[in-house]
Amino acid sequence: MTSDSDSRALGAFLKARRAQLTPRECGLPETDSARRVAGLRREEAAQLAAISVDYYTRLEQGRVRASVPVLTTLARALRLDDDQKYLYDLAGRADAHPPRRRPAQRLRPAMRRLLDQLTETPALVLGERLDILAWNPAATALYTDFAALPANRRNYLRLLFTHPVVRQLHQDWAHDARDAVAALRMEAAGNPDDPDLAQLVGELSLQDPDFRTWWAEHRVNSASYGTKHYRHHLVGDLTLDCDTWTSPDGSGQRLMILTAEPASPSHDALRILTSWTTRQPSNDRSQDPTR
Repeated sequence: MTSDSDSRALGAFLKARRAQLTPRECGLPETDSARRVAGLRREEAAQLAAISVDYYTRLEQGRVRASVPVLTTLARALRLDDDQKYLYDLAGRADAHPPRRRPAQRLRPAMRRLLDQLTETPALVLGERLDILAWNPAATALYTDFAALPANRRNYLRLLFTHPVVRQLHQDWAHDARDAVAALRMEAAGNPDDPDLAQLVGELSLQDPDFRTWWAEHRVNSASYGTKHYRHHLVGDLTLDCDTWTSPDGSGQRLMILTAEPASPSHDALRILTSWTTRQPSNDRSQDPTR
């Protein structure tokens, strides 16, 4: 059982660690307002860990015992991947073992073959947390150059909220973004202790008030098809059917395909758009040595 001294030691450590970090290091936007204290604010640390500010405050004050899942998300939020055991010891959880890092998501060979064969159809492979594992040249032409993004930033939801080009592409951004949040909420129900998920939710909660509102709604969405309305800066308006096919092997990988009605203006515009993209092999995030 934890003692008062354990709780105080944990609180002091959290406060000290928070002071050592900057918003930029944690992927948060810099603000123009002057900071009264160095490092992250309590509100920022709490949001990154996907816990309430009141609960985080009580942790720093030594007035509450941290659960193992909370310690896990705090370790991720405060960039303590190499010091998780120390954090557990401070909290009086020496008997608990920090979760091992999950192996990098690997693209299934069948998915790669499908991407290579889809030459005029934008397609993405989505993994856990809506991470973008791979894409074809047509998807690059429609969305953005995924290869130019850091591997750990290639996430469909993150791009939808934070990437200006991807955000502006959606004519009905609020509808599409809210549906994507609901899809992530559906996935979170099956893996609530995923520290990477907690970090993603924390970052987006701090950066976007709409995300905070929609995440708090607890709305879920398991729809595998729908219609997307885009306005591309090169070819204009596109109305595309979006279908998502789940891999039958239990990996959770999903192939997202965007198609247009044959002989429609959107079909012609999509063919023009993809014809401007030179053919190249699809990319796989799992090949990145930093992941």
